[in-house]
Amino acid sequence: MGYFNRLKDKWAVESNLQLVIIFVVFAITGSSSVKIAKPLLELMGVEMSAFENIFLGSVLYWILRILIVFPIYQILLLFFGTIFFQFKFFWKFEKKILSRMGFKRFFR
Repeated sequence: MGYFNRLKDKWAVESNLQLVIIFVVFAITGSSSVKIAKPLLELMGVEMSAFENIFLGSVLYWILRILIVFPIYQILLLFFGTIFFQFKFFWKFEKKILSRMGFKRFFR
């Protein structure tokens, strides 16, 4: 049994086409969330240059950027999942991920 078949079983995916669509959604979402994060930070007035004089400033900037990317990613995952008719899969995926992060009480 190949890796893709194991993924299909684990995710309860019915076809290879659905699996490809899911991979495409993950790719588009990841790229889009990273692209959106920088202008959003700039809109909020947070730029790398503001952290130059702070001890470990670049590390703080990247932590902040990751904290901004994460919620954007979650929203875009559902958005693109819906566009590609995979909302049910991605909603289940979101609930599982967020539950593991401690947000379980929101999905009862």
